[in-house]
Amino acid sequence: MSDAPRPDLQPTDVDLYLLGEGTHERAYQTLGAHPGEVDGERGVAFSVVAPNAQRVAVVGDFNGWNERRHPLLPIGAGVWSTFVPGVELGAHYKFRIWSSSVEDVLEKADPYAFSAERRPGSASRVWDLHRYEWADATWMGDRALRQHSGAPISIYEVHLGSWRRTPDGHWLSYRRLAEELTAYLLAEGFTHVELMPIAEHPLDASWGYQVTGYFAPTSRFGTPDDFRYLIDTLHQAGIGVVLDWVPGHFPDDPHGLATFDGSHLYEHADPREGRHPEWHTQIFNLGRWEVRNFLLSNARFWLDQYHVDGLRVDAVASMLYRDYAREDGAWVPNADGGRENHEAVAFLRDLNQLVAREFPDVMTIAEESTSWPGVSRPTADGGLGFRYKWNMGWMNDTLSFLSRDPVHRAYHASEITFSLFYAFSEHFVLPLSHDEVVHGKGALASRLGGDDRRRLANARLLLGYLFGHPGKKLLFMGCELGQFREWDHDGSIDWDLTTRPAHAGVQTWVRDLNRLYRDDPRMYALDGESGGFMWVDHSDHAAGVFSFLRSDASGQVPLLFVLNFADKTYDRYCVGAPAGGRWAERLNSDAVCYGGSGRGNLGEVVARDEPYHGQGYSLELTVPSLSVMVFEATAESM
Repeated sequence: MSDAPRPDLQPTDVDLYLLGEGTHERAYQTLGAHPGEVDGERGVAFSVVAPNAQRVAVVGDFNGWNERRHPLLPIGAGVWSTFVPGVELGAHYKFRIWSSSVEDVLEKADPYAFSAERRPGSASRVWDLHRYEWADATWMGDRALRQHSGAPISIYEVHLGSWRRTPDGHWLSYRRLAEELTAYLLAEGFTHVELMPIAEHPLDASWGYQVTGYFAPTSRFGTPDDFRYLIDTLHQAGIGVVLDWVPGHFPDDPHGLATFDGSHLYEHADPREGRHPEWHTQIFNLGRWEVRNFLLSNARFWLDQYHVDGLRVDAVASMLYRDYAREDGAWVPNADGGRENHEAVAFLRDLNQLVAREFPDVMTIAEESTSWPGVSRPTADGGLGFRYKWNMGWMNDTLSFLSRDPVHRAYHASEITFSLFYAFSEHFVLPLSHDEVVHGKGALASRLGGDDRRRLANARLLLGYLFGHPGKKLLFMGCELGQFREWDHDGSIDWDLTTRPAHAGVQTWVRDLNRLYRDDPRMYALDGESGGFMWVDHSDHAAGVFSFLRSDASGQVPLLFVLNFADKTYDRYCVGAPAGGRWAERLNSDAVCYGGSGRGNLGEVVARDEPYHGQGYSLELTVPSLSVMVFEATAESM
């Protein structure tokens, strides 16, 4: 699986052939800056694609930024290359490009650079990726077992710059994050962490989604080897790493990809295709070989060189549809006159085929918000080939429902039940992501209404429903604290809340939900199949109580979930059960340790030999207001 270092530093004839064909999946091995030795001299080979250039030079702190010192030579397929003796690791450099179509001399960062200058600087840096020694062989060997569809996958989404800061407000380094973030993930029980875009970006406020250095982990927190150390440490602790990846668009910063050689090399020339109307960014022209080589190589690069375990592909819907966010007349139809982007479809299938072929134990996850069919279906069956798709419908309906006053929820019960009509049409991740806690939306807990007690009860109810509903789980940082303040990328999440019992209770609730989810196969083994879920009752809209079963294929009695979305406690509420005997109250979100009132069933309840809700037995329960309870039949019952 690993791509070993190559003895030839500059592009070969085979490289040029593959580049021109648009099939070079390892273009990063030869384009960019590669340290090594030529004719006994140590130095760096610089290579760049610039087919519209008349002249190219590499300038840097090693030559006084003098364009006359080190010109590059055209060697074919639009590639320019040279070897510069004496250049050391860490050297800053750019490419100076004289274009055939613009008068101004362009000064560009290296698209394939492995390291970048810390903002506000914009130079590339020479780096050797073959020096780091990994210590995660056990994780890599077991990864397939931890990431298949029948495994528990609970993802904590993190923006590294604002997860936690030092007392004086500075970022934590990759190496300090390796210590503190890993310990926190272990304590809270998450199986994976999703890192918001790590690739170099000039603007903090873009959160990493406007990338200028696709092959360079941001220098804000340390070096490329420091970032590898973070991933290595997470792996040694048994935690997978998902990387947010942005192949749909890029910013037009002057040192970046836009009009790279004076032509529209990476983006569409027509703004109806090449300019994103919402994000004011450039859209990759996925029909060009330069773009396909660049992006497919970039995906492979992170999986191979950084041992990343999954790629969450950003904004897939914006790639699939030519009219995405555009008004009538402001977009260009495809060759068939339709709105589908055929080039994007082909690219996404090629991406997923590459990952499935070379890294079959790696996940690809689509942020896709439409009804495009077969997003997580294999390409051989006509699908796009992603392993998972974000379930945006579930997220929107659930948040809409829980944002309503409880007295009105009875009239909107379909917002809770509808997701089960399509829950198994794709392989889903249930996302409560950063997008739901920004741009004036407020924090999740603050959107759920009522006084602080009710808001936190609703937050525990939301989180319990997240873990009970079929699908893999994703939770954005701070949501596990019941944070009321909207996320601020310039600050930190509100760690002081952990000193307050009600908020510490939410954190404990997430910890115990993760433990149940991770340790009990009934919670995850069949969460992509209809056989793992069954409604007990979803018809008592007036009471606001819903119940369902979660099961695996072992023959164990299913777990019983009882959810009360009403702000009213019910005594002697009857729920059907699939077995007799004693049922332990395994979790109760209203327990005092979670910040609740302590109402419940004293730890267990004995089933009555009276059929109810289509089940052979029934339980007479105390159901606290705004709560989730999980019941398990005891060994005596089994």
